[in-house]
Amino acid sequence: MKEPVRVGVAGATGAVGLEMLSVLRERAFPVESVRAMASGRGDARTVPFGGQDLPVEELTSDALSRLDIVLFATGASVSREFVPLAVARGAVAIDNSRAFRMDDDVPLVVPEVNAEAVGGQTGIIANPNCSTIQMVLALKPLQDAVGIRRVVVSTYQSVSGTGTAAIDELTDQSRCVLAGEPTISRVYPHPIAFNCIPHIDTIDDDGNTREETKMVLETRKILDLPELPVTATCVRVPVFHSHALALCVELESGLSPEEARLVLGRSPGITVLDDASEAVYPTQLSSSGTDDTWIGRIRRDESVTNGLWMWVVADNLRKGAALNAVQIAELLLDGPGG
Repeated sequence: MKEPVRVGVAGATGAVGLEMLSVLRERAFPVESVRAMASGRGDARTVPFGGQDLPVEELTSDALSRLDIVLFATGASVSREFVPLAVARGAVAIDNSRAFRMDDDVPLVVPEVNAEAVGGQTGIIANPNCSTIQMVLALKPLQDAVGIRRVVVSTYQSVSGTGTAAIDELTDQSRCVLAGEPTISRVYPHPIAFNCIPHIDTIDDDGNTREETKMVLETRKILDLPELPVTATCVRVPVFHSHALALCVELESGLSPEEARLVLGRSPGITVLDDASEAVYPTQLSSSGTDDTWIGRIRRDESVTNGLWMWVVADNLRKGAALNAVQIAELLLDGPGG
């Protein structure tokens, strides 16, 4: 697909869908037309795209016709219903939900890491979990340089990863706390304002959350390391945008912090910002609205052989979702070997 293409965005009224439209415009993605869709849309609803307002169509089978690429920013249940319909009507579906990520015949893609997985795909391509994306961006250069033996990660995930209702809840609860008023929790099981919640998604019989399991399984699939030991603890924190990771990597052979900075700094999609003695390192505020994955606090982990700690931060709505999906669409335009 070299000529301008017909693009649909499903879930266009949500935080990720709106960001997808913004990224398409910013990157001058060659569109012949753009259509916005949402399930259960309100009458006369529109979303911005450049200088115009796009009408929001109801997401139906018919609405998915005459499209070349559909970006899905929908939940897993909606994706399971409508992604196959989009493919049946001739589109490539790039899905941001968990619905198809672990299917053997569905590529799970971070373009800077495994662009070759797209190949000549003409069906479904999955966008990974937001925290997984920024983690594999940090892991891939280290794997290529010296190999990875084990990964331990703790996440600090912003409320925008849950959606606009969670952003509103943090705003409202913060006002209540500062005013000395009681808070109401509707989105999360506990108040999120001025609090951290070590519980993202459902918890299985082993005590792991679905978010933690996603990070383990998706990392192995993207890096093509099916036996890689990965363990994660995922925490929701009272931050509006961007996710942060405290990432410990046990390497196959020695790599000093200085060497790691060089390896990571020359890798696509990564900016190293690391001078802790001068308080220079990425934060969730500083990364918000940016496209790169930012890495700092690179230091030795003396508790294991060949261990490194690092702090990894990225905007979860951009690189963690919308930008990564649009970059996958750009790979489709380039075609195999493009």
